[in-house]
Amino acid sequence: MIFKETKIKGLYIIEVDPIEDERGFFARTWCKREFQEHGLMTSFVQTSISFNKKKGTLRGMHYQVAPNSEMKLVRCTAGKIHDVVIDLRPDSVTYKQHVSACLSAENRRMLYIPEGFAHGFQTMEDHTEVLYQISEYYTPEAARGVRWNDPEFGIDWPAIGNRILSDKDMGWPDHEG
Repeated sequence: MIFKETKIKGLYIIEVDPIEDERGFFARTWCKREFQEHGLMTSFVQTSISFNKKKGTLRGMHYQVAPNSEMKLVRCTAGKIHDVVIDLRPDSVTYKQHVSACLSAENRRMLYIPEGFAHGFQTMEDHTEVLYQISEYYTPEAARGVRWNDPEFGIDWPAIGNRILSDKDMGWPDHEG
């Protein structure tokens, strides 16, 4: 695997490093030892998928508060997403900054998201599926969110016709802080 730290410390884009032959290729998407060598959390308690029927579906911006904060390893297994992560760690030098990345079944990139970040994505194709490996159990009373288009973050979402959002995601407040 190829680990590329983003402008935000602890947030990584991870690419597979395929071994190819005439049959195709083989590549790891998870190796506890390699993650530990980069100082990354390696404990997952839950794996989830998000299937999205329509291009333009936007999910986010979600996180959980302590003591149920989550680390996520996110990968797009079908289709393509515009993935966005916001640093919500008040003591961080990159507090309120965000990183966007294109994750797709074709590029096979993953995003390692540490605790203390809000996460969301917009689908760029119909029938898109996203796989999450998560360090903490989903805890409804710890679930939080911030508005996907809060001007404080300045996220440049791709223009893509009609966006499809849940009532819950449309109702998240602007960030307080």
